[in-house]
Amino acid sequence: MSTLMEDDIKRWTAKRKTALVLDIIQGKTTISEASRAFDLNPSEVEQWVDEGKRGMENALRTKPLEIKEQYEKQLRELQQAYGEAMLELRARKKLASLLGNEDEK
Repeated sequence: MSTLMEDDIKRWTAKRKTALVLDIIQGKTTISEASRAFDLNPSEVEQWVDEGKRGMENALRTKPLEIKEQYEKQLRELQQAYGEAMLELRARKKLASLLGNEDEK
């Protein structure tokens, strides 16, 4: 079997698992109905649902304002570092031009 075929199977399995977990969470089916319909072990399906819920909880715990503050802080630090670098570059150019003019005298 080729690796391309195996990748297709993995993607299909992940999609199917996700769809099944969402159906269970939304109440469209139950764990026992899903396990009977797809010939799966109920504990395995329950584990999938628990993993899905944990993933959703982690996504909800992320606080956008905290992330925004982190990015803004990094941006300010980068702007400050850029400003300092530009000042240093100008000072070096000025120094070089002054030293160049002294050599001409």
